[in-house]
Amino acid sequence: MFKGSLVALITPMRADGSVDEKAYAEFVDWQIKEGTHGLIPVGTTGESPTLSHHEHKRVVEIAIEVSAGRVPIIAGAGSNSTAEAIELARHAKEAGADATLVVTPYYNKPTQEGMFLHFSAIADAVDIPMIIYNIPPRSVVDMSVETMARLAKHKNIVGVKDATANLVRPLHTKLACGDDFCMLSGEDHTALSFNAAGGVGCISVTANVAPRLCSDMQTAWMEGRHADAMAIQYRLVPLHDALFSETSPGPVKFAASLLGKTSEHCRLPLAPLMAPTRERVKAAMTAVGLLN
Repeated sequence: MFKGSLVALITPMRADGSVDEKAYAEFVDWQIKEGTHGLIPVGTTGESPTLSHHEHKRVVEIAIEVSAGRVPIIAGAGSNSTAEAIELARHAKEAGADATLVVTPYYNKPTQEGMFLHFSAIADAVDIPMIIYNIPPRSVVDMSVETMARLAKHKNIVGVKDATANLVRPLHTKLACGDDFCMLSGEDHTALSFNAAGGVGCISVTANVAPRLCSDMQTAWMEGRHADAMAIQYRLVPLHDALFSETSPGPVKFAASLLGKTSEHCRLPLAPLMAPTRERVKAAMTAVGLLN
């Protein structure tokens, strides 16, 4: 259903903190023209925690309008409030998204049963494909394979964005959830290793600034040109390292600003990058061949 290089889109912002809709629309179009296989607006990389509901919905709408059916749109619709997640999922469906990305509830620290009930309630309320986003470092909770297998039986729950960086996990997920369950890596460093363990692609931060390379890498893997795919992955490793040297999306927005795509501005509580991080990102962008 969803595969290849899918980008966790940044949300361009002006210096005053407002969303730059024009820059965002141009960025979405550029991503598609560079070969990105799918778009994820308002995930973590899109600064969803600090967008208002109005801004959140508008960012989803712009991605859908600009894409015009050229690539799938998986709209961020997660919240630690089940009612709020249902509202965002309903909007995504009404706006024309192809699926939603719903993160495990953060801060509340629900049990496995709580997570099961949370995702079931959303899937029951809104008839749209859902990707579970399991990211323990940010949400604190870790959905077990057993809970995911229970949820995979729901017709609307179709896959997972796995940001555990645990390469044993996809092996167990595949066995528990079946061949039709869409498994996507949520970690750029593990993109190809995850594919080798049963995955079909990556929801990528790095693709914001290296969309063609990330797309070519995933395409090469899908076509069985594994050596070509690995050559690109090795080339990208220093960039992956640099883009996570401070809290994302700070480094990747700075990298996008070097390409002239947006300002580097993030909303508080994310701080401007430290000088050493800026130099590291510049050096990595140059080494990969993205800057002259």
